Amino acid sequence: MSKAFQFKQFSIAQDRCAMKIGTDGVLLGGWSNQNKSPYSILDVGTGTGVISLMLAQRFPDAQIEAIEIDENAFEQCVQNFENSDWGDRLFCYHASFQEYFQEVDDEKYDLIISNPPFFKPHQKSGNEQRDLARFEDALPFEHLVYGASKLLDDHGTFAVVIPFTEEKQFIKLANKVHLQPQKITRVRGHKNADIVRSLIEFGFEKQPPIIDELIIEIDRHVYTEAYKNLLDEFYLNLK
Repeated sequence: MSKAFQFKQFSIAQDRCAMKIGTDGVLLGGWSNQNKSPYSILDVGTGTGVISLMLAQRFPDAQIEAIEIDENAFEQCVQNFENSDWGDRLFCYHASFQEYFQEVDDEKYDLIISNPPFFKPHQKSGNEQRDLARFEDALPFEHLVYGASKLLDDHGTFAVVIPFTEEKQFIKLANKVHLQPQKITRVRGHKNADIVRSLIEFGFEKQPPIIDELIIEIDRHVYTEAYKNLLDEFYLNLK
């Protein structure tokens, strides 16, 4: 059994999960809903449960439900939830999002959040568990935005992290179900690097989106103030 990943207020066992702790999910967990206090949260494709646990730490009144299709990841997520201080308000369901939103379409959430799979089929590794966690055909973007539109409260927020190259297409898909981009943060590894990720918040209200950039590092393992401000309450050693 590999060593758990230790955050300041919780730890994540990840030896049974195909997708380990990564920058994308942690960024999304710290970045989303900066100016709101959601009560009901849905984490789609939760994996280890790291985003749900970050949100449980950030929002002490929130009830958080998570969905995970892979059995090993689901069981590990449940373990991580139970080992945290917030197990009484964290729940994980073993299901696909497609099954979930068809069964509970009368449920509404203040925040729906997802670090979805986004690798294309031609990049598959042959490892079924890893491919399920990484590849878009397990949860096509069309299904994600459609399900989010069905389950999101009228004044709620739908937050995702996706490759920057997919940003325009994802926004176009979201527009088809009346979800409008309200905040977009584009992420670079360092100031001279290409933009690699887009953090996007959607809602049903149409308004000009707030657009900015986040640079992660000044130098190798020397982090920008913006990155530290976002994640200092979670990571143990941010220089």
